[in-house]
Amino acid sequence: MADHDLSRLKIDRSAATAGASIRPRRRWLRYAVIALVVLALIGIAMKLAGPQAVHTATVTSAYPTQNFTVLNATGYVVPQRKAAVASKAQGRLEWLGVLEGSHVKKDEVIARLESKDVAASFAQAQAQVQVAQANLALQQAELKDAEVNLRRSKILIVPNAISRTQYDADVARFDKARASVNSSRASIASAQANARAAEVAVEQTVVRAPFDGVVLVKHANVGDNITPFSAAADTKGAIVTIADMETLEVEADVAESNIGKIRAGQPCELLLDALPGLRLAGQVSRIVPTVDRSKATVLVKVRFVDRDARVLPDMSAKIAFLSRPASAQDRQPVVAVQPAAVVKQQGRELAYVVKDGRAHEVQVKTGGKVGELVAVQGVKPGDVLVLSPGDKLSDGDRITVAKP
Repeated sequence: MADHDLSRLKIDRSAATAGASIRPRRRWLRYAVIALVVLALIGIAMKLAGPQAVHTATVTSAYPTQNFTVLNATGYVVPQRKAAVASKAQGRLEWLGVLEGSHVKKDEVIARLESKDVAASFAQAQAQVQVAQANLALQQAELKDAEVNLRRSKILIVPNAISRTQYDADVARFDKARASVNSSRASIASAQANARAAEVAVEQTVVRAPFDGVVLVKHANVGDNITPFSAAADTKGAIVTIADMETLEVEADVAESNIGKIRAGQPCELLLDALPGLRLAGQVSRIVPTVDRSKATVLVKVRFVDRDARVLPDMSAKIAFLSRPASAQDRQPVVAVQPAAVVKQQGRELAYVVKDGRAHEVQVKTGGKVGELVAVQGVKPGDVLVLSPGDKLSDGDRITVAKP
């Protein structure tokens, strides 16, 4: 009994030890939560203080003709007059007097073929003409002699000084001599025709330019065999290709659904990919009256109103079909940008130029619309502006360009 009472008075130290271990654990938990909150606040502050993500637009040059362009198309520059020049004669090319880019005049000699054989034939034909002319002189002398004898016989036949047989022989001789003269004259005409044919054959070995133009392609070289009417091996057909540069025009395929927007004589503006700073006035020359069923397009040909020596065949070109002719002012470029890049603040028009990772405030002045853009002063082509800057962006703020 005494031992049982004494056990109640004993102190339990295990509970006190457990309580002491729980309290430090709760303190570390509170510290961890506080640290997480501080880190979160620091992250939010850093995020707020970091660069803003913005979208940008580039200032460009635009043309007022975009406001009255009814249709755009692409095509190629082609010469209306173009010829692959060859000779009707066959033979070896003996001389070639032009290169690519050479300017030639109409009937100018540009090449020659070997002509010894046809030249010999021509000389032979000329000799035949001389032989025929000599025969004519001989027959004319014979005719004159026969005519004298016949005149004498007519006088002598009256008193019967000669026989009738002799008289008839003199008449026959005269008729034969006259026929021989006519035959000789026909022989001369035939020989002269043969000589002209031989001369033409010689002329066909000389290749002449069919019109004023420029040599585009040289197909043959000296020593090549020229056979324009056959496809024999190791032979050439055409010698050169010549184009009249005064007849250059642009051909474009236009969808048949849009052909109603185009008419003959319609003003156009031509932009060549090879000459991006050059815009030339054009005019619809003709609309080919047929449709390509495989592409559902109609071929439209546009002639150059303004000409430039730098325009070459087969250059790619863009055509803007206009609703009215473009004035000189319409053809001058203006600085333009997307309207969303300009904001109004306190009665001022502002734009933010992106430079060195910051937005720099610039005061601008807008003008009329140019297509989907707006004309602007105060910036230059190539400047990058913040698109839709809003009220939160200030001068000098750090920015980063957001991915589209």
